Amino acid sequence: MQIQDEDIENNNHQQQTQQQQQLSHIQIGGRKSKLAVIQSELVKKAIQENYPQIDCSILALSTLGDKVQTQPLYTFGGKSLWTKELEILLIDSIDEFPKLDLIVHSLKDMPTNLPSEFELGCIFQREDPRDAIVMKKGSPYKKLSDLPNGSIVGTSSIRRSSQLIKNYPNLKFESVRGNIQTRLNKLDNLDNEYCCLILASAGLKRLGLGDRITSCLDDVYYAVGQGALGVEIKKDDFEIKRILKSIEDPVATICCLAERSLMRYLEGGCSVPLGVNATYNQETSILNLKGIIVSPDGLQSVEDEVFKTIDISNDENLKKDCELVGIELGELLKLKGGKDILDKIDMTRNINAKPTEV
Repeated sequence: MQIQDEDIENNNHQQQTQQQQQLSHIQIGGRKSKLAVIQSELVKKAIQENYPQIDCSILALSTLGDKVQTQPLYTFGGKSLWTKELEILLIDSIDEFPKLDLIVHSLKDMPTNLPSEFELGCIFQREDPRDAIVMKKGSPYKKLSDLPNGSIVGTSSIRRSSQLIKNYPNLKFESVRGNIQTRLNKLDNLDNEYCCLILASAGLKRLGLGDRITSCLDDVYYAVGQGALGVEIKKDDFEIKRILKSIEDPVATICCLAERSLMRYLEGGCSVPLGVNATYNQETSILNLKGIIVSPDGLQSVEDEVFKTIDISNDENLKKDCELVGIELGELLKLKGGKDILDKIDMTRNINAKPTEV
């Protein structure tokens, strides 16, 4: 019996070795925006640094979410807009489009519940997750607290606008969409009423636009997964998963798994005013997850936090341990009234931000 077990183990090892030797090319997929291509390039570079014998190529596609720029996302489908059209190619090639081995997403755009055929292969390289203030060129102001009463601030998410209304009731917040450069061009137009924009720091920095950041919003909880990249793969593609293991960001993985678990527990999406702040101390092994739920009008809010020890070296239980942290915080927020706030939210409109053509 022992000999048979050894034979089976040897055969499995030989098959894995053959697969590794045969894998000479990885097809990466992503959105067609400039930022998305940069993010795909980051993953490509990291893979090739670890596996120089593997050639990687990038397929950049437009998705419905890229094409519709005149409405807030929550009015016509939310996060799935960024993923579905690419996921089809993880299954098989279609016409001139090749089969994909992996898809690079901004993690905050990925649904917390993926279709059963797919999985989150790894979490890669988290840039600064905070929201940034970008003032109009030539503005003398640095912070939102500096702005005159009634100043118009451009933002694109209910999470941001609800917290901002709560923290800065003297300002006006209007929806603005489009890629980052489109939004910046609109902001800097002298005929435009926007005094500033609220954008993710990570996107600005990856685009080489970090110099446009006037200050960061340390008093606003950021989006689940913001700043991190999520790599989606076909479920049980063990070879690709093994390769991705070498490029994952372990600290970002711990924080983001907990954040995503919180959102999943609260049944939230990008249209839900849920904000988070997660830190992991590698010296103490303590994960601190904070969360806030705010009503769209900013009048009701609940927040809490959880501290837990997470063993970063325990691959077997890491995901489960992180997810339990999110569930624990979710339960605390619900008990404080968070569920009542979420139940009252109308997903089809944001009473504080009119859709603005960009």
